[in-house]
Formats: sequence, structure tokens, C-alpha cells
Amino acid sequence: MHANDHTKQDRRGFLQAAGAASASLALGTLTSASPAAGEEPGTLRIRNVGLMSPGDMGQAVAMQIKAQGLTVYTALQQRSERTRTLAREAGLIDAGTIAQLVAECDVVLSVINPGAALDLAREIADAMRATGSRRLFVDCNAIAPATVREIAGVIEAAGGRFLDAGIIGPPPRGNAKTQLYVSGPGAADLEQLGGPQLIVHVIGDRVTDASALKMCYGALNKGTQALWLDVLIAAERLGVAGLLEEQLRQSRPDFYDWALREFPILPPKSYRWVPEMLEISKTLAASGITPKMFEGAADIYRFVAGTALGKETPEDRDKARQGKDVVRLLAQQRTRS
Repeated sequence: MHANDHTKQDRRGFLQAAGAASASLALGTLTSASPAAGEEPGTLRIRNVGLMSPGDMGQAVAMQIKAQGLTVYTALQQRSERTRTLAREAGLIDAGTIAQLVAECDVVLSVINPGAALDLAREIADAMRATGSRRLFVDCNAIAPATVREIAGVIEAAGGRFLDAGIIGPPPRGNAKTQLYVSGPGAADLEQLGGPQLIVHVIGDRVTDASALKMCYGALNKGTQALWLDVLIAAERLGVAGLLEEQLRQSRPDFYDWALREFPILPPKSYRWVPEMLEISKTLAASGITPKMFEGAADIYRFVAGTALGKETPEDRDKARQGKDVVRLLAQQRTRS
């Protein structure tokens, strides 16, 4: 599947058009342009952080970075009302355009739909050329090492600096903690973003290590959820769900209960997990392992994304809906989109 196909799936609009026009909407007051991020790796002083985009995970990460005393910007031109609301609730400053975001910030973090990661990197690179701002760009998305290398090439060709990052864990809200693994020359610069709920782990100088770790973890975590969901839906349709539950309660109650706990929040995220599964397939293929298992997982999440449950958002989903309810409702959907 091509990047443009992924972008069509991205119904919450993680991308915006780049441009040099001034901001038309402000959630805060823009400061003067920050110094260029041209320092030697490992010596960058970060004051202003740009983040695209403040969705469910991005907003929570932005709030944790703000808690460290840093100023966080985003770019809301042509963004959805949901994104604008999340940005406003987090107190982010709207730079308006991608170009202005790049001009204002020392570092720009990409926290978006994995299928749109390369397109955003190209927009950032264009903005660097247009503004003459050579910034640090950090891709924090669930993408294959090969995609990381391609994005690094795009950024570095524009004169920017690139680091690889992988987010593992839930959005860091409430008491939740999230791990941010970073790799590449001077990755320790990103320790300035960390705190008690956004825990930064510097892996080393090899750029793709953070994403490789994310791919392997995501395969075990979201890939396992896809397997459980697919089989439980099948059991529901075959009329043996009750018998299967009895057997699971005897043999693997831990796995079964884990899957049921994960299902309630899964549908609103499924549209983003489609490209993530395809990136995992790409990773495994490059490692000499069959990619077909996770092509199937992508198909499962594509099906979920096309249902009424999949069209909800994390904010407006029915919080009383349990894991078994999710399985039952999805089983009633007789066709896959």
C-alpha cells in the first residue's frame, strides 16, 4: 500500500499543507524565532518544541513536555475541529503553518499516523528549505527501519538533523507512563523532554534501533490483539463463543482477560494500526521473515476501522462498553470493507 493510500485512511487529518503564510489562529502568543538547531549532536539546548500532531498520543506527549518548562507549538492550518480542541485543551501555541512551526522551534516531533510519516517529513524538509531553518526532526512513529532511513535522507538532504524515536506505552495521562526510546548521533539531546511520565531511553548512535524495537514490540502487542479479536469474532459467528470461553477460563485465563481489557479502546485506534501492521510486515520481510501474518493483521484492523465502532474517537467512545461487547458488535458486521 502506498503512502497516499494510507493518507486517505487518516480521517482525522494528521497532515496539513505546508506554506509560509502567517498563522490565522493563535492559541497563544508566538515568541521570536529560536536559534537554529545547527549545534553539534549532543549539545542542543531545547527551548521550543514543535509537535505534529496533537491527537490522542501527541496531545498527551505535548503536555508532558510542557511540564518540563518547554514551550510546545503545533500547526493547525487546515486541521480538524477535534485536533484544534485537543491542542487548545493542552495549551499549545498555534504556529499556523508548517513553515512557521519550523521557523519557531528548535526541534519538531512527528507523532502521527504511520502511513503519513513520510509525507510529513517531506513537508518539514520543504519548510526548512523555504525558511532557511535547519532544525532537528524526530520521527516518533511506528515505522519500519527502511522507512526511517528514507525519512532521514529527506530531512538531511534539506540540511536538517534527524533522530529516530519509538513510543511504547499508553498516552501519558493521569498516572500512565510512556517510554520514549531514541537513537541516532546525539540522541541524548532528547533527554531534555523527559520527565516522570515520559521516560526517555537513549539506545545509541544507530539511527534505526528505536524503530526496530518499536516494530518488534508492536508486533507482539497489537499483532496478538489482532489474532485474539479475529478468533473471538469467528467463535461468536460460529456459535461456540461460550464453549470457547469455558475452555479459555480453564487453560489461559490470563491471556483471555488481557485481550478483553484491550478491546474497548481498540476500535477508535484501528485506522492508525492498519499502516503500522504494514510497516511491521515490511520490517519482517527485510529480516527474512514472512510478512504475511501482519498483512492479515492489517486486514483485521481495516475491517474494524470501517465499522461504527471504528469511526468513534477515543474521547467519544462508550466508556461503559466492555471487551465482550466489542466482540459481539463486531461479529454482527458481516462484511469487511
